[in-house]
Amino acid sequence: MEEITNVMEYEEIARRKLPKMVFDYYASGAEDQWTLKENRYAFSRILFRPRILIDVSKIDTTTSVLGFKISMPIMIAPTAMQKMAHPEGEYATARAASAAGTIMTLSSWATSSVEEVASTGPGIRFFQLYMCKDRNVVAQLVRRAERAGFKAIALTVDTPRLGRREADIKNRFTLPPFLTLKNFEGLDLGKMDKADDSGLASYVAGQIDRTLSWKDVKWLQTITSLPILVKGVLTAEDARLAIQNGAAGIIVSNHGARQLDYVPATIMALEEVVKAAQGRVPVFLDGGVRRGTDVFKALALGASGIFIGRPVVFSLAAEGEAGIRKVLQMLRDEFELTMALNGCRSLREITRNHIVTDWDLPRPVARL
Repeated sequence: MEEITNVMEYEEIARRKLPKMVFDYYASGAEDQWTLKENRYAFSRILFRPRILIDVSKIDTTTSVLGFKISMPIMIAPTAMQKMAHPEGEYATARAASAAGTIMTLSSWATSSVEEVASTGPGIRFFQLYMCKDRNVVAQLVRRAERAGFKAIALTVDTPRLGRREADIKNRFTLPPFLTLKNFEGLDLGKMDKADDSGLASYVAGQIDRTLSWKDVKWLQTITSLPILVKGVLTAEDARLAIQNGAAGIIVSNHGARQLDYVPATIMALEEVVKAAQGRVPVFLDGGVRRGTDVFKALALGASGIFIGRPVVFSLAAEGEAGIRKVLQMLRDEFELTMALNGCRSLREITRNHIVTDWDLPRPVARL
């Protein structure tokens, strides 16, 4: 096998290795998949304005997130059911994140429990939470995450119902019988039944609370002292409400383009949210990041960091823990190079002036 030189190459390897039902579950988006393509394409509408003749012999990619120091502003987003990709699943992801000195977010719908992931060793980990109808289940999950040493809760707020993912309907997607949603195992919610359409859609309909509102974000703060990140914000209005309701941070996310199709790419929605936040809380981005240049563009638009999802499951499928380590290393190397070539030595030197976007006013062109 020839050497892998970028993150995208893992997708094709995963496609060849995984059962169609599993690959399609990870890869597909909602309905026409317009937003899925746009999440990537929108990055190409942002160009650099590099500054030259700056001493870039020393480059510092470190940052801190909610007070935790990490090696780079590149973190791991929550993705469900990772043991479908590789037998080690979330264990491999946790070890790779820890080795890279960055944060892993564990999905509620993981095939390894919070306790199992904690047992892999030290590391800064966040727990992604879906609000279940049964608040006792939610409270138990949050307490278990806290006890297992998780440092924040990422509350997913864009999924009162599951988006229409047509590949999952065609494939009648369901969790393979030898796997369970480990966090729910003792609560009789760990198994997913076969269904006429998507088993996951039926499962979600049964478990997820459609009444979820801002009062529940407030309630969550009464049961945990962990900081709460609101994941799934795309507008200035909701950014302001998130802050008013006590969010410690905002993740600009369209759920990997798996929920509502024809929402903007997250990189397009980012600046609106950043401006609304006014520096009161950090704003993060997930969706479409495949290159170090993408990371730089997000930071130039005001993000404090980014999360990657699909590159993790695709590289996990291809090469297990080593694959994820390689993805994190490639992104870090590319990002560091992008910083150097833009004349930035630290994250605070990355500014809005380092980029020009399609939606900026046309800059006057110097006459010859």
